[in-house]
Amino acid sequence: MTNKNIKPRRWCATLLVLAGLSALLSSCSSLPTIVPDMDTQSARTIQMKGGRGVLSEAQSKAVLEKLRAQNADNTLLDRHVAIEGAITGSPLVTGNKVTLLIDGPATYASMQQAIQAARYHINMETYIMEDDEVGRQFADLLIAMQKKGVQVNLMYDSVGALNTPRTFFQPMIDAGIQVLEYNPLNPTQLRKDWEVNQRDHRKLLVVDGKTAFVGGINISSVYSSGSFSTRKKKPRVNAEGEQIPWRDTQVRIDGPVALEFQKLFVDTWNKQRGPALGDHRYFPTVAPAGNEIVRAIGSSPDDPYSVIYATFISAIQHAEKAIYLTNAYFVPDPQLRDSLKDAARRGVDVRLILPSHSDSSLVLYASRSFYQELLEAGIRIYERQDALLHSKTALIDGVWSTIGSTNLDWRSFVYNQEINAVILSPQFGVQMKSMFDRDLGASKEITKEQWEQRPISERMKEFGASVWARLL
Repeated sequence: MTNKNIKPRRWCATLLVLAGLSALLSSCSSLPTIVPDMDTQSARTIQMKGGRGVLSEAQSKAVLEKLRAQNADNTLLDRHVAIEGAITGSPLVTGNKVTLLIDGPATYASMQQAIQAARYHINMETYIMEDDEVGRQFADLLIAMQKKGVQVNLMYDSVGALNTPRTFFQPMIDAGIQVLEYNPLNPTQLRKDWEVNQRDHRKLLVVDGKTAFVGGINISSVYSSGSFSTRKKKPRVNAEGEQIPWRDTQVRIDGPVALEFQKLFVDTWNKQRGPALGDHRYFPTVAPAGNEIVRAIGSSPDDPYSVIYATFISAIQHAEKAIYLTNAYFVPDPQLRDSLKDAARRGVDVRLILPSHSDSSLVLYASRSFYQELLEAGIRIYERQDALLHSKTALIDGVWSTIGSTNLDWRSFVYNQEINAVILSPQFGVQMKSMFDRDLGASKEITKEQWEQRPISERMKEFGASVWARLL
């Protein structure tokens, strides 16, 4: 599959959005105002959870002591743990092993290994599942595991899989796999509470309730080659006809927090009125697999507000040293822009790695329409070259990291089902910084002076795209 195949999918979603313009504009106000008042809660006891339930105060302190030993500046870790713990929602979970996976080959190899080791169940939720080489590999593997007695439950988005024929899923259904289409576009399958603009953008795999994969990688052959490889790659073509690989990030998490991701999967499955999941040990007792603190965060259009958005804004507002964001579709709302600019003005090193190519030129130019004000505030902006950037990651103060499906745009925060993992760990932060530096080395910095010299034609495209910023 090439970008030419993906592009109609993005434009189809955009057209669906425009069709409900008046209703959507009224719902844009659902972004919450996040005020920097969480310092008042930093002294309270932070409640953590392990494989056997809520930890005692002494156990929680012991977990933090292990993490403090990884970092010379422990006040930053303590501060971000307190901030994260103050946000309502899912718990901070200890005892996890977190593995960073860069690009498709490493991610698919790890996912397939986990699937092959499954004993009881496999739950997969994805925005796109292509009828291509990678899609068929996963379909065959899932069918094989189902035939071995492992229950497989697969959920995919109707718009995301618009180009995938429904016959692709039939062999899986015939094998006993439970397949659920999120908000189907087929008029004969419309549900009473169906919303055309609400899409399931999550990429989640949970195996036996013990292992979870979260990130930005769909099931598609566009990810078949790594973006940093020096070997010749199978051509991928972007909207301009250029051959280019895809750059994305996933994370594998072994340990008790997998159960929190499992809850998010089950909740969506039930809300979509999927068939009964049955009893396949979805919530076992999970032993510790490592020392990392992880929080599973999901957002849904049905929620009063996006917890992922609140988490992002709070972490940015409390940053003291550095904010490193890598994001595929960067169309920030005013509060997010103000938070980033305020951080830069108080001396925080704020750097953004954004795409130089995109499968949506409309989103690309809408993103660039914000460059001027960000550059004037002292934010450094880089555009990733020689790859189509699809990652959604962040590293703040070297101790707070997040990887997931969430773009920094209105669609992710208001209209989509999204999912992220927040990792509180200096050691994992070192890995994130190394990855960020590699992307930085393959990027071109956009300076204020250079940006002010761009052609009038580019400015017109930016202005036109910015008009639709809330709807992209």
